[in-house]
Formats: sequence, C-alpha cells, structure tokens
Amino acid sequence: MDETIRAVVTIATAIVGLAVLAVLVSSRANTAGVIAASGQAFGGSLLAAEAPVLGNVSALGGYGHPFGETIPLY
Repeated sequence: MDETIRAVVTIATAIVGLAVLAVLVSSRANTAGVIAASGQAFGGSLLAAEAPVLGNVSALGGYGHPFGETIPLY
C-alpha cells in the first residue's frame, strides 16, 4: 500500500512539474503577471497575519473601523 501511494504521489508531482514547466516556457504564458499576482497574494497574507500584533485592523477585513478609527487590540 505504501509503495502504491508513493508511486501515485511521484506521478502527480511529475505531472504538476511538467505543467509548471510548460507554462513558464510557453510563448503565450503571462509568467510575469502570475509571479506578480503570487507576490501580492503573499504580501496580503503577511499583512493579515501581522495585523493583530501591529494593530492594523484594516488588514483583517479590508475596511477597518466604520468611523475610520483604529481599534487598540490590548
């Protein structure tokens, strides 16, 4: 059973790797756009993770306090 799972994971990894390679080398691929979007998503995740510590409430919901004030988190 363990060997079967390992074989399935190896084949799935190879398929994903081939798909990534095809996208990167394709003449119609928007590689720069994909990389930029990934960076923005990662940055947004970092902001949301740091929000409770830094007191940036607007990073949690996108709108912040309804009256534009920051809410102390202590």
